[in-house]
Amino acid sequence: MHATFILYLSLLLVLLLLVMLAQRLKISYPIVLVLGGLAISMIPGLPPVAIDPDLIFLIFLPPLLYDAAWNTSWKEFWKWRRVISSFAFLIILITSCVIAVFSSSVIPGFTLALGFLLGGIISPPDAVSATSIMRGLDVPKRLVSIIEGESLMNDASSLIVYRFALTAVTTGTFVFHEAATSFVVVIVMGTITGLAVALVFYAIHRWLPTTASMDTVLTFAAPYAMYIAAEHFHYSGVLAVVSGGLFISSRQQSILSHLSRLQGVNVWATVGFVLNGTVFMLIGLELPVIIKELGESSVTDAILYGLLISVVVIVTRILCALGSSVFTVFISRFIRTADNSPGWKMPFVFGWAGMRGVVSLAAALSIPIAVNGQAFPQRNMILFITFVVILVTLVFQGLTLPWLIRKLKLEERDYMMSDVEQETLIRKKLSYTALQVLDEKYKIDVEENALLRQLRATLENEYEFLQLYAASHATDVNRKEAIHRYSTVFNALISEQRNMLKKINRKEEFSEELVRKHLALLDLAEEKITRQYQ
Repeated sequence: MHATFILYLSLLLVLLLLVMLAQRLKISYPIVLVLGGLAISMIPGLPPVAIDPDLIFLIFLPPLLYDAAWNTSWKEFWKWRRVISSFAFLIILITSCVIAVFSSSVIPGFTLALGFLLGGIISPPDAVSATSIMRGLDVPKRLVSIIEGESLMNDASSLIVYRFALTAVTTGTFVFHEAATSFVVVIVMGTITGLAVALVFYAIHRWLPTTASMDTVLTFAAPYAMYIAAEHFHYSGVLAVVSGGLFISSRQQSILSHLSRLQGVNVWATVGFVLNGTVFMLIGLELPVIIKELGESSVTDAILYGLLISVVVIVTRILCALGSSVFTVFISRFIRTADNSPGWKMPFVFGWAGMRGVVSLAAALSIPIAVNGQAFPQRNMILFITFVVILVTLVFQGLTLPWLIRKLKLEERDYMMSDVEQETLIRKKLSYTALQVLDEKYKIDVEENALLRQLRATLENEYEFLQLYAASHATDVNRKEAIHRYSTVFNALISEQRNMLKKINRKEEFSEELVRKHLALLDLAEEKITRQYQ
C-alpha cells in the first residue's frame, strides 16, 4: 500500500512536469501526457499499470462529463443543436457500421457483431484534446462550441451502441426493432433520470441554508448521483450527467452565491485538470499490459490493423463532416438553419479534430474477459486496435491540427466585432447601467453621501475612458502595447500593495486574518485585470 501510494504520487509529479513541458513546447498537453506515459511504461522494473474500467466509468467519467456540461454554453448548444445532434448520434452509427464492415472483411475471425462493437468503442472523439489545441489559436467560436457540444452527446450514443453490440456478441442474437426501441428508451429515460436528480440538487441549492464549501461539495456529489441512479435502472448514465449538468449550470446564477461560484470554479478547474491529465497519462502507461495480452497474435499484424482502421476512422469522420455541409445547403431551402452556407473549410477542420481518448479506452477495457466459460472472442485484438487508434488520432491529428487551422485561415462569421471590441462594449454598458441606476434611484443618496459621490465619479471616469478607447483610431499594435503597459503598471501597483500588507502583518497591532482578506482582494483585482485584457 505504501509503495503504491508513492508510485502514484510520483506519477502525479511527473504529470505536472509533462504539462509544463507541453506548455513550453506549445503542444496540447494530452499529446505529451500520452507519449510521456508511453515512455515511462518502457522503464525496466516499473510495475505494470492496469486500468480498472469500472474506475474510469465510475470515478473519472461522471465529474469530467459534468465539468464539460457546466462549461458548455447553452446558448451556443441550442443554436447549433441540429449539427451537434446529427454528429452525436448519426455519425456514431455511420462510423460503427463502416468499421464493422471493414474490420470483418480485413481481420481474420472478426464477425460483423465484433466489428460493430469495435466501431462503438472508437467512434466518440475526445473534446478535451481538440479544445486544448484550439484554445491558443484564432478559431471561430462556432467550431469550438460544436466540438464541445458534440463531445457531450457522442460519448452517450457510442456507449449505447457498445452496449447493444456487446449483447449481440455474447448472446449471438440481434433483433433490430427491439434494439431500436431499447435505444430510444435508454436515451429518453437517461435524460429524464438526470433531470430528476438535478431537480433535487436544485432544490437543495435554492432553498436550504448552504455555504460556499457545501455548495462545492454538492456539485461533486451531483454527477455521481445522476450517473449511479441512471445506471441502476440500466439507462444511460452519461446522458443523465450531461442533461443534469446542463440544467444545473444554466441556473447557477440564481441558486449559487457569488462566493460559491468563485470557489466552485477554482476547485473544479484544479480537479478537472488532475483527472484529465491522469487519464491521458494512464493511456500511455497501459500499453505494455495491452501488448502482453495480445498473446499469440502477431504484434505486427495488430499494428497494421490498427493503422488501417485509424485511416478509416479519420476518413469517415471527414466525409461525414463534408457531407453534412452539403446536406445543410440543401435542407436550408426548406427549413431555417443557423448557417445556410457553411462551406468546406470549417467542416474539414471539424472532421480533422476527431481525436480519440479516455471513453474509447475505458469501453475497450470493460469488455468481459470470458463469456459462458469461454474467452471473449478477439478481446485482446480489440484492445490493441483501440490503443493504436487513440495514439494515431491523438498524436498525428493533434500535432497537425494547428498547422491546418493556420493554413485554411478560418474566418469568424458569427460575431462582427472582435473580442476586444465586445469586451469594451460590455464594460461600457456595465458602467452606463450603474450610472443610470445611481442617477435615477439613488440621486439624493449620492448628493448626501461622499462615498457614493466618489463611486459615481469612478464609474463616470471609467465610462469616459472606455468611450475614448472605443473611438480611438490607434492601430492594433498600439492598442496591444497600451494594454500591455497598463497591465504591467497595474500589476506593479498590486505587487507593492502586497509587500506593504506583508510588512503590516509583521506588526502585532494588525490581525493576520484581516491582512489575508485584503491579500485575497488583491488577488481578485489582479485576476479581473488579467481576464479583461487577456
